[in-house]
Amino acid sequence: MELTAEILLFLAGAGFIAGIIDAMAGGGGMITLPALLASGFPPLAAVGTNKLQSTIGTGGAAYAFARGGHMDMRRYWPPVAAAFAGSALGAIAVQRVSPAFLAALIPILLVAISLYFLLSPPASEADRHSRLGIFGLSLLIGAVGFYDGFFGPGTGTFYTTIFLTLGGLGLLRATAQTKAANFASNVSGLAVMIGGGHVVWIAGLVMAAANFIGAQIGSHLAMRFGGRLIRPLLILMSLALTAKMVMDPKNPIHLYLFGA
Repeated sequence: MELTAEILLFLAGAGFIAGIIDAMAGGGGMITLPALLASGFPPLAAVGTNKLQSTIGTGGAAYAFARGGHMDMRRYWPPVAAAFAGSALGAIAVQRVSPAFLAALIPILLVAISLYFLLSPPASEADRHSRLGIFGLSLLIGAVGFYDGFFGPGTGTFYTTIFLTLGGLGLLRATAQTKAANFASNVSGLAVMIGGGHVVWIAGLVMAAANFIGAQIGSHLAMRFGGRLIRPLLILMSLALTAKMVMDPKNPIHLYLFGA
């Protein structure tokens, strides 16, 4: 596979757009992973390279939210640590197990998330009473971290939904804590992928630089407009990712609905 200037420019553009979207609502992987695969990357190399660019972009968004005072790591470090551990296990598992089961399950979960945001009252920016203790919250975030290391698309949306609906955080703070958890799971998954030799460094670093810039723009837009912007994007990204997965001929859901 030859990395021409045109391919690198295309990947940089994908990384930039994904950074903006991911900082606000998650789902940037549905842009960058197809872009890598369309550029001729083998599947594991695409996943590993995507982890590199996503780690740097998400880290930049996490820093922006923390600097803006929207993140509480003293209270929520256990879920972040659980995301880190879960992602490492998922990244190890994906190199040994077919992700077909999760590929079939995720569209169903994304539809459920979309319906929740469409039918529920507008989420408040204020924190509410948590429905789970920090231990239960950590277990769920750790499970999503495993999914992030194993498969990936939609991870940010799942994190945000858990922090919002079960953790009791307001929409902006839930988005901010999502960036901390997502950064942790990305770092962990990336370390495993580097160990397995599945990262194309030149492409990953070019995408990472563009993703970082996009993430700064997206995080500042989220902090400025709050739920008015985050909520519609969560719905849009959930539905778009669901449609993409359902229409993928290799996805088990597609085969079940439409046949071979």
